[in-house]
Amino acid sequence: MELSSSLVLVLFLAVLMLVRWKRKASGLSLPPGPLALPLIGNLPIMDKRAPFKSFLKWSKTYGPVMTVYLGLQRTVVLVGYDTVKEALVDHAEDFKGRAPIPFLHRLLGGYGLTISNGDRWHQLRRFTLTTLRDFGMGRKRMEEWIQEESRHLVKSFEETKSTPVEPNFILSRTVSNVICSLVFGQRFDYEDKNFQHMLQIISRLLRFVSSPLGQLYNIFPKLMQFLPGRHHDMFREVEDMKAFIMTKIKEHEQNLDLNDPKDYIDCFLMRLKQEKHNPDTEFHKDNMMGTVINLFVAGTETTSTTIRYALLLMIKHPHIQEQIQREIDQVIGQNKIPTMDDRKSLPFTDAVIHEVQRFLDIIPLNVPHYATHDISFRGYVIPKDTVILPLLHSVLRDEKQWETPWTFNPEHFLDANGNFKKNPAFFPFSAGCFMSCISAGKRSCVGESLARMEIFLFIVSLLQRFSFSSPKGPDAIDPSPELSGFANMPRLYDIIATPR
Repeated sequence: MELSSSLVLVLFLAVLMLVRWKRKASGLSLPPGPLALPLIGNLPIMDKRAPFKSFLKWSKTYGPVMTVYLGLQRTVVLVGYDTVKEALVDHAEDFKGRAPIPFLHRLLGGYGLTISNGDRWHQLRRFTLTTLRDFGMGRKRMEEWIQEESRHLVKSFEETKSTPVEPNFILSRTVSNVICSLVFGQRFDYEDKNFQHMLQIISRLLRFVSSPLGQLYNIFPKLMQFLPGRHHDMFREVEDMKAFIMTKIKEHEQNLDLNDPKDYIDCFLMRLKQEKHNPDTEFHKDNMMGTVINLFVAGTETTSTTIRYALLLMIKHPHIQEQIQREIDQVIGQNKIPTMDDRKSLPFTDAVIHEVQRFLDIIPLNVPHYATHDISFRGYVIPKDTVILPLLHSVLRDEKQWETPWTFNPEHFLDANGNFKKNPAFFPFSAGCFMSCISAGKRSCVGESLARMEIFLFIVSLLQRFSFSSPKGPDAIDPSPELSGFANMPRLYDIIATPR
């Protein structure tokens, strides 16, 4: 027993010496970090349910740029507003690479916008931004679609007749229909069974990737392929989503008018036809499927989750809900349809919405970036093929940037006169959004303007017409997330919408 233990110790020390020798021989000066074990890296000492908490803790010892090992994968974690901004804004070109996330790669084969790099990413991003803007994203036309959808949302809550209801599904139907109008050229009836099934898949997908099992798949993808678990169920369900989208694509092919494209899919089909003889084109069915799924998922779950969390916080803090409603009543009244022009006259409401996004911290780890070449940063070298995690959680909780970072406090976005004020550390649409999303930098979110518009108009429309409460009272609401892996997933609660 003693001999075998000694051999294990010798082998372990030999591996450490080999790693250090290779670093030295290659001239690399990696950022410091906790001691990593062979094969499993730093996993044994990591908080499996909320990895970002471990990274924040370790940064107090190793500094704002540190190296950790997720299994065999070398990962550099960037902590704090100054560090993340320097990387993603000041050195955006170096840090624009997207890591090949194994789970997403298995789902989409590496196609689409979210995890692509190089020429594929440039072409798809440019095309997607231009096309969505042409169809009204961020403009008056888009605002009118959201206003129309808000009527359906208000009606859905009216139909609950002040009885307790879990709002997740109601909100996801509403938010998803906005992106569906852009991508598919149609909104779906809330009772459409296929539409409901797709929304259920999206919800389960985000919950899975935020679970410890979902994180484990990304660390040990080859091993997980042979092990039973929910990941196999998710693969089958995403195939259902692909079949649904392919049906829509075929419908578009049959009705395509080259002189009058109706939506994103029409425009992609036109570009596909234009480049059908180009062997190197990125405009083919695989990239179309991947990008449509990127937009469909991103345009549904992250925004609807933010609105749901806003309602929970309004229930938790009824005095804030009442103050918002007083401001809405004074500026808009209870009958006029809210517009984006109203935002500048609703400073407290705007501040609360920003604080909801900060406090939710929906993508704490960010979608991983990637070193596509050796990067020199703050006196260190980040070698090619290193995963980079700009820790968004550390930005939204940076004690140098926020007066009370660990509490829900709308005063973070108000000046001494009660006017709305911006904060440079407000990165809710960071490079971590599913759509590929920091509100500055090379990986800025293609759907940022749409998400901002939806969150404001839907929340104001709801608080204009309803007061929200919990069957068990405000103290029953726990604002801490249920899951904190890829995304912070708020706990599920029944709420009561009482007409005002």
